[in-house]
Amino acid sequence: MVTPAGTLALLHTSPVHVPVFDGLRDRYHPGLVLRHLVDEELLRRARSSGSDAVAGPVAAALAAAVADGADAVLCTCSTIGGTAERQAGALGVPVLRVDRPMAAEAARYRRVVVVAALRSTLEPTVSLIAEESGPEPSFVSTVVVEGAWELFEAGDRDGYLDAVAASVDRAPLSEDSVVVLAQASMADAVERMSTRRPVLASPRLGLAAAAEAVAASAAVRAGRD
Repeated sequence: MVTPAGTLALLHTSPVHVPVFDGLRDRYHPGLVLRHLVDEELLRRARSSGSDAVAGPVAAALAAAVADGADAVLCTCSTIGGTAERQAGALGVPVLRVDRPMAAEAARYRRVVVVAALRSTLEPTVSLIAEESGPEPSFVSTVVVEGAWELFEAGDRDGYLDAVAASVDRAPLSEDSVVVLAQASMADAVERMSTRRPVLASPRLGLAAAAEAVAASAAVRAGRD
């Protein structure tokens, strides 16, 4: 699918996401311009002091991206995604969190198992799934992959992905359940799993939604020019 010309700014809390989203853009959305903003301190502060503690820096980063010509912004960090999303009204362009489309898909299932390497990611993800649920909410359980984040921070990507995959394969899954990988960095672990249940990751779904938002926003901006 060729995406109409437009610019998407992505707010990351780790540089590992840059090649992932570049690859997805090249494969699914050629023509979409990506501008990557990486600030690892945002996640550290959010983990230690809560997501409200980074509201100011997040707002400033997004405002700078819009001033630089972004037609939409995508936050790829689940921990601060809600904080970013709330800036949309002030910025005048779409601000998306990467995990919302994934949560909407997960809410279609009766049972959801949320897997995270960081405990700080669990509450935002579970809340988002509840927000996307209909009149019969899904039953949500959570799994923390102990020790996985330390592997990620040490740069051991294979060890990190193997730990995530092994945790999912050990999880007791019923025939009506779906697995949600709460962090974008987990996406490549899907290829290392043996489970037969559906496993949802956020990058591809989130970028697709953002590409649509860019096209709509760019069209509106063109109409004003």
